[in-house]
Amino acid sequence: MTSWSDRPICAFDLETTGPDPTDARIVSACIAVVDAHHFESRTWLLDPEVPIPQGASDVHGISTEYARAHGQDYATGYREIRDALYDAWTRDHAVVAFNASYDLTVMHTEGLRLGLPELVHGIVVDPYVIDREMDRYRKGRRTLGAVCEHYGIALEDAHEAEADALAAAHLARTLAQEYPNLRALDIMTHQADWHAERQRDFVDYLVRQGRDASDVNGEWPIRGLPRSASPDRVTGRRRARARAPAR
Repeated sequence: MTSWSDRPICAFDLETTGPDPTDARIVSACIAVVDAHHFESRTWLLDPEVPIPQGASDVHGISTEYARAHGQDYATGYREIRDALYDAWTRDHAVVAFNASYDLTVMHTEGLRLGLPELVHGIVVDPYVIDREMDRYRKGRRTLGAVCEHYGIALEDAHEAEADALAAAHLARTLAQEYPNLRALDIMTHQADWHAERQRDFVDYLVRQGRDASDVNGEWPIRGLPRSASPDRVTGRRRARARAPAR
């Protein structure tokens, strides 16, 4: 069986109207196919049909006015992005997205809002989830920029969809080289388990602090219906970890 790490990569990134993937709308997107012999990138700018909050514009640099003037019809653009993802999965590409549960949940919930069936995914590789498991106790931030810096990967124009997508693709390849034991894993099952376990631990921490944990969700790579975030409901099986070698 071919390892996930040997598949061509389809790098994917969204920039949106906000941090909640269950109600954010897409502002820009990139899908880039990356393999040993081929590189092809496509980007989209959409009119989200709602005002883009200033906080979101400050992150990705796209204003409501600019998106309305230059953006594509939202439903049409959404379908093109979705079709490109399905095309990648049909061709057995690994779709790589940093913090994939955000981007793919946006795609899923926006599809439902537009009257389409639920998003059915293929192989997904999430460098955010993998790095947090392989190097659990490293201090510091785990943003895309910080993780790229740690592994020596250049990231220019952070929060620009194409730059972020390509950085995630380089991270996926780098992590497979840094931790070769990853290559033999059932990567989908392990990532789902790692994410769920970390979210359970986060719920435990919030509960000990007397803080609200109701918005913590352990599902990966797509969040489903809202669920209680009590420790026994942030689901996922505990499995033997693919431990990182000492560095």
